[in-house]
Amino acid sequence: MQEPVAPALRNAYRAAWTALRLGRAVTAERQVRAILATAPGETHGLHLLGAALLAQGKVTPAIEALEQVVASRPQHVLARIDLARAYRESERFETALQMLRPVLEQAPSLFAWRAYADVLFDLGKYPDACFAFQQARLLDPERARIEKATVALVSGDRQAAESLFREVLKADPAHVAALTGLAALALGAAQTEDAERLLRHARKQTAHDPLVQRGLVHTLVAAARLLEAERAARDLLKIEPENPQNWVALGTVYTSLLRQSEALDAYEQALRLNPKQVSLQLSIGHLNKTLGRREACERAYQECLLQDPSCAEAYWSLADLKNYTFTAAELAAMRALLERPSADAGAQAQLRFALGRALEQRGDYREAFVHYAAGNILRRQQQPFDIGKFEKKTRRVATCFNRQLFEEKRGAGEVDRSPIFIVGLPRSGSTLIEQILASHSQVEGTMELANILTQVREFDQLDGTGDGYPESVRAASPEKLTALGRRYLEETRPLRTGKPRFIDKMPNNLSHIGLIHLILPNATVIDARRHPMDACFSTYKQHFAQGQAFSYDLADLGRYYRCYLALMDHWDEVLPGKVLHVQYEQLVRNPEKTIRLLLAHCSLPFESACLAFHETRRPVRTASAEQVRQPLYTSGIGYWKNFASELGDLQASLGDCLERFASLDGCGDLTGPLIERH
Repeated sequence: MQEPVAPALRNAYRAAWTALRLGRAVTAERQVRAILATAPGETHGLHLLGAALLAQGKVTPAIEALEQVVASRPQHVLARIDLARAYRESERFETALQMLRPVLEQAPSLFAWRAYADVLFDLGKYPDACFAFQQARLLDPERARIEKATVALVSGDRQAAESLFREVLKADPAHVAALTGLAALALGAAQTEDAERLLRHARKQTAHDPLVQRGLVHTLVAAARLLEAERAARDLLKIEPENPQNWVALGTVYTSLLRQSEALDAYEQALRLNPKQVSLQLSIGHLNKTLGRREACERAYQECLLQDPSCAEAYWSLADLKNYTFTAAELAAMRALLERPSADAGAQAQLRFALGRALEQRGDYREAFVHYAAGNILRRQQQPFDIGKFEKKTRRVATCFNRQLFEEKRGAGEVDRSPIFIVGLPRSGSTLIEQILASHSQVEGTMELANILTQVREFDQLDGTGDGYPESVRAASPEKLTALGRRYLEETRPLRTGKPRFIDKMPNNLSHIGLIHLILPNATVIDARRHPMDACFSTYKQHFAQGQAFSYDLADLGRYYRCYLALMDHWDEVLPGKVLHVQYEQLVRNPEKTIRLLLAHCSLPFESACLAFHETRRPVRTASAEQVRQPLYTSGIGYWKNFASELGDLQASLGDCLERFASLDGCGDLTGPLIERH
């Protein structure tokens, strides 16, 4: 029997309990101490005080309060559970188990089994902990709604999932599965900080629940805290080694850490546990492509099609190998899939891009363009892009990052010289330049890193409107800018193996060279530049997974290219000599001279391995992975002319900027400087 609570105290307790379940432990402690001041020793108040102290990490006073409750009321189930949790925090694991066993015998519950599971994990009894967590889930009174919400989440019905998770949290603001579900929704919307906040609140209730751990792994990856993510993934596998989702989580971590062979092993373990999962075959294909294992890559994609002949992503993945030749049967199969009614616009777009590539290989440029255009329309519907807004932002960036700002901030930033940033438009030679530089003994090739973009988003949020960048940079102190530079280096350190220099080839950083200079003033910046017609059209016929929404409309592409040129001209004016502009056409026609100048800009001695870059064995994670494993070729120069009759909108949008590249239009020797340098 529980001790009755006086009516006058009931509402006060309810308010304090609600605050605690919402994660406001300090508020709960203050409220309950006010209650105890008028009713000292009251067991409900002491229990709530102990729970509030425990939530703040004040373990010793929490134990003192909870022991008083259990001593006076040994059958107080919730107090025993919380006292066991406090014993666990103080590493008194066997004492915690002794506190919980009578509860599990007499009144088993979600909370008791979960607390028991956490202690078993800490004792290294992983199978027993796994069983205990399973029992906890079975006893969840909200189990039906959680399962319904999870089905909605997996099927892509975000609105229904969120509504159901929030209904559960109205009844219990600390419900672990509902918090984890909302965190998954936040992460899907790129709201990483919100996801982590929700998961941290869930972890206040349980330290090792696999559901929470799995969400935390993916959130830490998104936050670029990769070593933390690896530890969380390894803990997850201790308790659920036979869950394929956990191997996928570990594979995701290793992919982000550029440990591609280990990532491949993890995905193959997941496939062993779930051999019919087509998405796992796709991931294995992608990793083999990154590692340069062409035959294994093709086999994986073709296995996808054997298991699911309608797998549009497998067709696009084969097409994205660039030199894969589709058979007549494969071409017919893609056409047949397009004729089927389908609500999946994403799959339809992938098929369109794949068919465009297949027909282009056959020289059927007109029909190829029809499919490229249709695919781009579908992608534009999925990822709308406001080119006018981007143009305004570009003008704001140029206005903000002026000579005066750089003079005011002189001396700020981390002085480390190791980063080399490669920027520009996609499909303009950035992967080729990266491969050349990464063939140098002093340079580490990484990938397209999102760390600078994350800092930009943080500056955007500073004014409350979500559009505070670039103006919010002006208020940053020298100490803040230096700290951001150091943070960038720390976040990227797990991706490096100790070489003096490393590459970040995120093309979208073209807009943020000013910020890069403020936080890393000695960093090297290279602009990978290509003739606007070839660059824009090559981008237009590429199906990007994410991040390049401007590329799905020819007129937008032309305007985007003009913004890019304007920004590069601006950086040359306010930061003379900072950016080296490497023209793709000149690089492939006169490689040695261009590469020597490129290395000189990076303050690197010449090494012949940079000329034999195609022999360098390293993971490459971009659309050009296959191409940079071949010697240089010039067939891509002027390739857009095969589609000239279809590209009027692009030419009109590019306008007079085409005149700057007139010397590149011919097929003879190039004239002018090998590299633009200002």
